[in-house]
Amino acid sequence: MRQLKYAEKKLLKHTDFLKWEVDNNLKEVKILKRYMIQRRDDYTLYNKMSRETRELANKIKDLDPKDPFRMEASGRLIEKLYTMGLIPTKWNLEFCNRVSASSFCRRRLPCIMVRNKMSPNLSTAITFIEHGHIRVGPEVVKDPAFLVTRALEDYVTWVDTSAIRKHVKEYNEERDDFDLSNC
Repeated sequence: MRQLKYAEKKLLKHTDFLKWEVDNNLKEVKILKRYMIQRRDDYTLYNKMSRETRELANKIKDLDPKDPFRMEASGRLIEKLYTMGLIPTKWNLEFCNRVSASSFCRRRLPCIMVRNKMSPNLSTAITFIEHGHIRVGPEVVKDPAFLVTRALEDYVTWVDTSAIRKHVKEYNEERDDFDLSNC
């Protein structure tokens, strides 16, 4: 190895090669693996949204309890988080402080598919989504980062032309004779 120049030595003096700021993300890596998130940007977005939600909830809590604006704002926030499926009930503003990036990850389409027993695991669910076998309502979804609200949760189904749907129907002996004629 060549001898370092003076400026190079001076620059390296301020760099710690053993401890990097980027490596202090064990929690992030665990969540990325657990929910099989493919893009780190999705996780950072979920983290940002959860932080903003907690900050908003704390600002609402700091208002006077008898203030009509506090009642309206807390009601709107709780309603929004409940319809998104991020909090379990509409009763308490305290649940808003528990919203985390994992709350958003649990509302992703692959997690909903595993919960509804449409897929045995997350990796299979992601494959089904990317191949276009899943629709939410009338729309075919090919993005595994799609967030499913409580209202849309009941409308997660197979695409009508999906081969997997046909196999599931045959296995459950629910396949219709009309489907056999390929009309």
